[in-house]
Amino acid sequence: MTSNPFFARSPLAYELPEFAKIGDEHYLPAFERGMAEQLAEIQAITSEVAAPTFDNVIVALERSGALLKRVSNVFGNIASSDSSAQSDAIEAEISPRLAAHRDAIDLDPGLFGRIETLYERRDELGLDKDQLRLLELYHLRFVRAGAGLDFGQQDRLRAINIELAASETEFGQANTAVRNAATLILDDISELAGLDSQALAAAAENARSLGHPGKWALSLQNVSNQPVLAALTDREVRRRVMAASLERGFGADGANSALAARIASLRAERAALLGYPDHAAYAVEDQTAGTVSAVEDMFDRLVPPAVAKARCEAGELEAAMRAATGEDAELCSWDWQFWSETVRAERFSVDAEVLRPYFELERVLWDGVFYAAEQVYGITVRERGDLIGYHPEARVFEVFDVGGEPLGLFLGDFFTRPSKRGGAWMNELVGQSTLLGQKPVVVNNLNISKPAEGEAALLTWDNVRTLFHEFGHALHGLFSEVRYPFFSGTEVPRDFVEFPSQVNEMWMSRPEILANYARHFETGEPMPTELVEHIAATESFGEGFRTVEYLAAALLDWAWHRIPAADPRPGVLDPDSAYAEAFEEAALRKAGIAVTAIPPRYRTGYFAHIFSGGYDAGYYSYIWSEVLDADTARWFTDGDVPIQEKGRLFRRELLSRGGSVDPLEAFEAFRGRAPEIEPLLIRRRLTV
Repeated sequence: MTSNPFFARSPLAYELPEFAKIGDEHYLPAFERGMAEQLAEIQAITSEVAAPTFDNVIVALERSGALLKRVSNVFGNIASSDSSAQSDAIEAEISPRLAAHRDAIDLDPGLFGRIETLYERRDELGLDKDQLRLLELYHLRFVRAGAGLDFGQQDRLRAINIELAASETEFGQANTAVRNAATLILDDISELAGLDSQALAAAAENARSLGHPGKWALSLQNVSNQPVLAALTDREVRRRVMAASLERGFGADGANSALAARIASLRAERAALLGYPDHAAYAVEDQTAGTVSAVEDMFDRLVPPAVAKARCEAGELEAAMRAATGEDAELCSWDWQFWSETVRAERFSVDAEVLRPYFELERVLWDGVFYAAEQVYGITVRERGDLIGYHPEARVFEVFDVGGEPLGLFLGDFFTRPSKRGGAWMNELVGQSTLLGQKPVVVNNLNISKPAEGEAALLTWDNVRTLFHEFGHALHGLFSEVRYPFFSGTEVPRDFVEFPSQVNEMWMSRPEILANYARHFETGEPMPTELVEHIAATESFGEGFRTVEYLAAALLDWAWHRIPAADPRPGVLDPDSAYAEAFEEAALRKAGIAVTAIPPRYRTGYFAHIFSGGYDAGYYSYIWSEVLDADTARWFTDGDVPIQEKGRLFRRELLSRGGSVDPLEAFEAFRGRAPEIEPLLIRRRLTV
């Protein structure tokens, strides 16, 4: 298939993939040829008669697998943002084959022998800092992949990796399917009381697109607490929404929670093969945290004050609910968001829905997200209507550096659809590397509710935060200035990767940025001063809830991955998912984070981050990174140094360097000291 668009580097600007020419029929042939080509390249490295050198081993590895990387980047994005029956079938077939391919490289004794020879002589090779770090990390990668195991252990490791790849793919695909199946179809508009006209129109259009004209559809996001719960006045409808959300992957749909238990069991067994007591110890070893005790010490500092604050908030909300309804009812999970919004509106004299007309997507994007990046870093953005994305809703933007030099491409895909998995994320289509002569092409995917035809896309404050957050990831990729692909962009420890994105959130509420984008979508009038003051006053409202919701998910992840391999229970596949449900309850109770009215942000049955998304034993990283973020936000706001000067320093020392330096060492050099947790405790109002 010589016409396969993956077989050569794209001729388009920045090597943007030729999406207009790519069809489902191109993926498998490209994967197969890509794997064959890379294995041939590895064979050339191991059969080299000359003694191993940095160039003929490490640089050769960095250059290998170009075709496989091209198709993997594109397909990985398609599989998560615009899946289909065809792409699901391809993913199910190729995932275990890719796992076997990686093992064929990582467990190649000849290749590891040449790497180890270089590693043992690393101080004699005259390498610069980048080269030395690259060699050391390659050696570490191969050791952690099992290169030092005996043949029998490696055979079992290969089998585990293949089963894990297949199971994680199955989990991700099933998660999207059960989320779509859990959509609530409502017959009577009165059941949607509390929603504004924009939300009602969107629900009607959603129902029509799903084959239910004349009805209203509430599709779920991939979180436990659905945003719509804050507005629905009908308590029974709220209960149904919450039940549909929490039951995904359990009960009749229990395959996912049982599959999660199997995945956890396999990971525990793999960790034991590699010499670790559990998967968490294995996963955290090469992160900035380094040890399980470091992570657990952070949990220990955060859980008690967070739970105490949440219980105080619960008391306030329950009292408000009883006073308003005259009923002696208990505050339930489906009540929290509604009464939180009610109390917030009363306390600060404004309803959150009043804010939405001031957060229209296009204005927030151009006059908020892009404007902030221009003010802080000096970059500019221009939409490229002549370049085609992978979906009609995926827009292409060219990003220019200070002085107008081309920097890279940014693709924005903002709206939810049944073919897109839940949540928000950043993908890389082309990674920056001076070795390969490539500039970055990055994607942001969000799940904003799509408005009815002709209507404006009005955002919640949380939507605005997500836009800024994900563009922080995009900037991390766009600002990459490294030689080797291994270090490119977001190729940093998982518990550091959220740091740049969380820092970028700070600009959304900076007065000069907020004033530039918070304008009424119909009149263009700036947001009234009292609403601006409302935003500032309510930023910490409900912090106990948000912290407990997050920590419960993080500790649930931690519990699944602290199970020792010798414990047989995770391998029990209970078809009614009773085991996973009991495990959740016991884990949260043991961690001291079980608050009845606050379910974890993700439950096991739909916790895609950890069972299909690469955050296994790593969901803690969001708050670990927030320690760095809160410290950095204080640095940005202290003193009178111009913002662009600080932006240049932050970009040069942290954002541009990818994995070419140790992230914590770089942070400490940048701040002049180790990170401190106190700014985070103050921000989240968790101090005594």
